[in-house]
Amino acid sequence: MNLLLLEDDDFVATDRVQLSGRRLKHLHEVHRAEAGDSLRVGRLNGLMGTGQLLSLDAERAELSVTLEQAPPGKLPLTLLLALPRPKMLRRVLQTVSAMGVPRLVLLNSYRVEKSFWQTPFLQPAAIREQLILGLEQARDTVLPEVLIEQRFKPFVEDRLPAMAAGSLGLVGHPGDYPACPRAVEQAVTLAIGPEGGWIPYEVEKLQAAGLQPVQLGERILRVETAVSVLLARLF
Repeated sequence: MNLLLLEDDDFVATDRVQLSGRRLKHLHEVHRAEAGDSLRVGRLNGLMGTGQLLSLDAERAELSVTLEQAPPGKLPLTLLLALPRPKMLRRVLQTVSAMGVPRLVLLNSYRVEKSFWQTPFLQPAAIREQLILGLEQARDTVLPEVLIEQRFKPFVEDRLPAMAAGSLGLVGHPGDYPACPRAVEQAVTLAIGPEGGWIPYEVEKLQAAGLQPVQLGERILRVETAVSVLLARLF
């Protein structure tokens, strides 16, 4: 981890924290930290700064912390993503969090297998775990908002138009469409489909909601790759 994330329950005083569990193990095995070391820290959904390691043993670590730096800004983006297969979902959540996406909508699609919605990786605690790993990687503290929409048509017809209002609406989809724009300077609502892409009906519904199809070329990319490539190209 490139940032030691602190939660409210870690604080035993205004400027002092005690850590155990996964983060303590990381301090021992990866950082090979010792008392007196200075570490990058951040309070979840708050400021970042430095932590001075006061003590470290097998049961807990205690740090004195100074938090005075704002986290990096988020992308001006709402990302709609057809629910990926469970193993890929974990990686995508980390990527989305690390790249600074503030809002993610996990959406149903014709090509999303029904079994995907039963995965334990969609439990709030499991989603949060992957988002935190992404924040630690990117040195950020602010958790993205994750919305789950299992009914495509009602969401796209009833809620998406208002959600996308005032933004550049795009649908990542292979085909004879304009190339995805580069280095945009406005808010974006971007929809990325499942492996195999959106079906024509879904593209039409997304267009009716104000999103226009764009493509990245002839190559068909995995969802996790498409997310990274599209965000990098747009921003």
